[in-house]
Order: sequence, then C-alpha cells, then structure tokens
Amino acid sequence: MKHPVDSHVGKRIRHRRWMIGMTQQQLAEAVGIKFQQIQKYETGMNRVSASRLWEIAGTLDVPIEHFFEGLESKANAGDADVLSDKEAMELIRAYYAMPENQRRRLFDLARVMSENAA
Repeated sequence: MKHPVDSHVGKRIRHRRWMIGMTQQQLAEAVGIKFQQIQKYETGMNRVSASRLWEIAGTLDVPIEHFFEGLESKANAGDADVLSDKEAMELIRAYYAMPENQRRRLFDLARVMSENAA
C-alpha cells in the first residue's frame, strides 16, 4: 500500500525531473539504478531511501527539502494535485521558458482574466 508521503516525494521527483527535461533513464543512470526503479519511486510504489534521495537531489540540483515542500498543506487542502495534471505541467514549463518580461505580462493578463471570470 502506498504511503501518502512516498507518493508526494515521488511526484516531486517526477516534477523536478520533468521540469529540467531529464528522462527516467537519464536519472536512473546518474544515480546507478534501473529506470524501472525510478518509475516505482515516482508512483510512490517504492519508498526512496535517505541515501538514494540524497543522490537524486544532487542529480536534480535541488535541496532534499524540495521533495517535502507542500506536504504540510496537503493534509489540510482538498485541492486537486497540480503536479499530476499534464496540461498544467506543460503550462508551467512553457511559462518558465519565457523571458522574464514576457512572463510578467502573461501573469498580469492571467490575473485580470481570472478576476473577470469570477
């Protein structure tokens, strides 16, 4: 049975890997395991050991805490998990690929549109 913390950590691994354009195979090779193990980590089916999480964090260039961010608020929130929505993830990736001035203008536009929709 999946533990919610393992699922959360796995989603955070997948999200970061995807945001930097790394495949499961590339991550697996970098930490010295098979890509199937990365799949199991990302789905929360297998628990990531502390030493393996340390290696993954180094490979993905994030601090260990990155994988636990948002965990406290999940216990109190009933919102849908944005990290599991492929369209939302593509939107986030495209947003961060833009130059800063374009991101700011798009953000302002989205805020105005959402205020008008309410």
